Amino acid sequence: QVQLVESGGGLVQAGGSLRLSCAASGRTFSSYVMGWFRQAPGKEREFVTAIIWNGGSTYYADSVKGRFTISRDNTKNTGYLQMNSLKPGDTAIYYCAARRGVIVTMPHEYDYWGQGTQVTVSS
Repeated sequence: QVQLVESGGGLVQAGGSLRLSCAASGRTFSSYVMGWFRQAPGKEREFVTAIIWNGGSTYYADSVKGRFTISRDNTKNTGYLQMNSLKPGDTAIYYCAARRGVIVTMPHEYDYWGQGTQVTVSS
């Protein structure tokens, strides 16, 4: 089992930045792919970005490419999502998730989930 806890969400103006954290405990976090997803009211949960276990490969949704950066520090069992140039359309609950294997983008392919952290971007 892997337990995930997100933090760092909040209210920010358009153009601003936030850094989300995902603290992991339980099984060896370093062996898992870590992903970030988001879900806006009335919408399905969507893939944002993911990073493989050693940080050597990442993948981003087109909507956040060039604005968001995923990273991880396996010595701290923590993953990060740096979000810059935020837009009102980025408003959502952000979830981190973990799975073994390769990077995939479908939520149901991830085995472990955090409780989510709210990000609200005002115009």
